[in-house]
Amino acid sequence: MTDRTLDVSVVALPDTGVATMFGVLDVLNSFSIMGLGGTDAPPPFRAQIVGAQAGPLMGVSGIPVPVAHAIADIATTDIVIVPSIVLGSSGWQSGRYPELVDWATRMHAQGAMLASACSGIFLLAETGRFDGHDVTVHYDYATQLRTAHPEVRVHPERALMVAGTREELVTSGASTTWHDLVLYLTGRYAGAALAQETARMFALQWHQDGLAPYMMFEGRTDHGDAVVADAQDWLRTHFSVATPVEQMVVRSGLAERTFKRRFTESTGVSPLVYVQRIRVEEAKRRLERSEDSVEAVGWHVGYEDSAFFRRLFKRVTGLAPGAYRKRFRVPRIAPAPAPD
Repeated sequence: MTDRTLDVSVVALPDTGVATMFGVLDVLNSFSIMGLGGTDAPPPFRAQIVGAQAGPLMGVSGIPVPVAHAIADIATTDIVIVPSIVLGSSGWQSGRYPELVDWATRMHAQGAMLASACSGIFLLAETGRFDGHDVTVHYDYATQLRTAHPEVRVHPERALMVAGTREELVTSGASTTWHDLVLYLTGRYAGAALAQETARMFALQWHQDGLAPYMMFEGRTDHGDAVVADAQDWLRTHFSVATPVEQMVVRSGLAERTFKRRFTESTGVSPLVYVQRIRVEEAKRRLERSEDSVEAVGWHVGYEDSAFFRRLFKRVTGLAPGAYRKRFRVPRIAPAPAPD
């Protein structure tokens, strides 16, 4: 809890996605604008957009972002937030914004929290402050982040992660997990009651099940092992057979131990786990798009034991099959009843 208004610097880059930026800004400034939490106490946050230069900044969305202050004019702040960055097909290019990285590093040294929403961690990771710590990021960017910063431990299945000796390194994961970030900050500095009130006002959600339900499994194919590649290609249409691992071994012409070792080294997972993940992905599609029962879905992807299938599905996705179907199936919106 804090008894003063905290200064929040929301960093704007030419690569910034404005939806996350403006969402974070609106919610953190809502306490004074909308009177959340009453009027007796000062608002917990004063959030402003900052950047390399003050003035309008044209972002990737084609919308000018009003940068209130240049970082050169900000000697101190309480919280630095880097919102989502659109990486594009070329990915993140390190070293493009040295002034911003140096400024964020100085702010942290003075006691500021460093926080990112989604891919904003790519900029903050260049400070080195996240080395040796656990972070999250959009699951589509996890491999790029691991490659760029191997010292950072990446957990894309997590919606929010808090690290550091002062719990001052905060990262949120894919897309709308900025909800989790602003609710965490509100609860931490203004109390759980105000965080709940804020969630109700804006219909924000905690992603309490994590992000595993949203993640799609795509086995690595850039390994260069032709035998393993052939096994992966065969599995795409034969994953539901009774003994897929054994059949892959026979097809490979290798000793079982040799095949399993090469497969694991090439894909990062064992053949059995690979089969399970492929089957669960197909099960997800059937749950989303068909009326089949959970038992029928399990049978279609290769599991006669429906209890085992349910346990496996929940272990992989974090949700039971029925709960997954309820969350991800496109709802049928009933028309409003005709007036009498």
